[in-house]
Amino acid sequence: MGSGRRTRKAPAGGRARLGRDFWFYFSGQAVSQLGGSFTLFALPLLVFKLTHSATNLALTTVAEFVPYLLFGLLLGAVVDRFDRKRLMLGSDIAQALVIAAIPVLAIAGLLRVADIYAVTFVQSTLGIIFGCGEFAAIPSLVGEQELVTANARIMATNNAGQILGPGLAGALVAFMPVADLLFVDAGSFLVSSGCLVLIRGSFNAATPAGRPAGSAVRALLADVREGLAYVWSNPVLRSISIMMALINLVATTADSQLVLFARRALHASSPEIGFLYAAGAAGVVAVSLVAGPIRRRASFAVAALGALVLAGLTTTAMALAGSYPAALVLWAASSGFGMLLNINTVALRQAIVPPQLYGRVVSVAQVLAWSAIPLGSLAGAAAINLSGSVTGVYAVIGGLTAAIALAFAFIPVAHGDRYLAEAAGRRAGSPGAGEVPLGDVLASRPVGA
Repeated sequence: MGSGRRTRKAPAGGRARLGRDFWFYFSGQAVSQLGGSFTLFALPLLVFKLTHSATNLALTTVAEFVPYLLFGLLLGAVVDRFDRKRLMLGSDIAQALVIAAIPVLAIAGLLRVADIYAVTFVQSTLGIIFGCGEFAAIPSLVGEQELVTANARIMATNNAGQILGPGLAGALVAFMPVADLLFVDAGSFLVSSGCLVLIRGSFNAATPAGRPAGSAVRALLADVREGLAYVWSNPVLRSISIMMALINLVATTADSQLVLFARRALHASSPEIGFLYAAGAAGVVAVSLVAGPIRRRASFAVAALGALVLAGLTTTAMALAGSYPAALVLWAASSGFGMLLNINTVALRQAIVPPQLYGRVVSVAQVLAWSAIPLGSLAGAAAINLSGSVTGVYAVIGGLTAAIALAFAFIPVAHGDRYLAEAAGRRAGSPGAGEVPLGDVLASRPVGA
């Protein structure tokens, strides 16, 4: 299947430029993620204040990820058939309206924990559309050689706002209701939609023109089957999805129960919890900014799987240290190393997948990898309730995460560079794609704006 990918070359004698449209997109996401950091802090705190329950915190995570299981495959096919930019624009506007419902209900004195679950479910469903579109948008905005750098910039800005956001939100709760913080997130979605309007390029530029704009359910289901078959028949894509599912089954509790861990193990106040979230975001930003140079100097296996081992070990160290200052540093490190895995796996998918399959491949990957999150979240809450030790559960999570990474060092995930070289060779029309030296592949990845 031909890719039809547009390839931009770096300027002779200089570094590749990411371009005007990319920076409009980047700016919109920077604002949107700052707003999102308020919600990331406020929602778990709202649920904890209403219920004081590990199980209810887990159910919030379940409400966030169940939509991927129910609608992910179908929405991925929709994103491949329709105008991706318009779908993302509509998603932003709809999410602004949905998230604003929580503070409106709180002001009216009608907010219940079930309302939080409902809003989380609907917003997550809308977010699937945006996320699938983004996976396709980045290769439309930059050249192939800039994919690692562009993805690192986007993932950095996805978390940069969370450095300032949770700390600021934690300080603001002393002066305003927690629910009102979500008005900031609603406004940030509108800013993101405005930036999308300013982008000139199409996110469907590489999609074959023969695909009809409208489609019957049967055609969409055929698209879904095509995406599933592509991912499952590709050894490295299949292995990455299985690995991510296992990691998410084990590690999702570390995120969903962070408020509980901070309260019980670290005796943290609300502002200190905000700073803990901010520390994790700072770690992500720091690692994202050096992801390009790391990838140029290290193999895919070392950059991705090595980072995951370190993410697990630092989680265990945080649990065993039992110190708030140590937790700030170790949670930052764990979050950052985990993101380094994501940056490299996303760039690999974008480099080897035909553009007309982008939406479906990312939705299939999400469904396969994230299907374990609801179960893992509930299992983690049950483990905390049964053992009575959130510290012990976090220590085990870190050890299992590192063990999973080491186990997958012996299957196709470890050979990501070979698949990248083969894909590059196919696009160049080279029959000996698999013979491309690793050094040449890495040298072709310029870093910089």
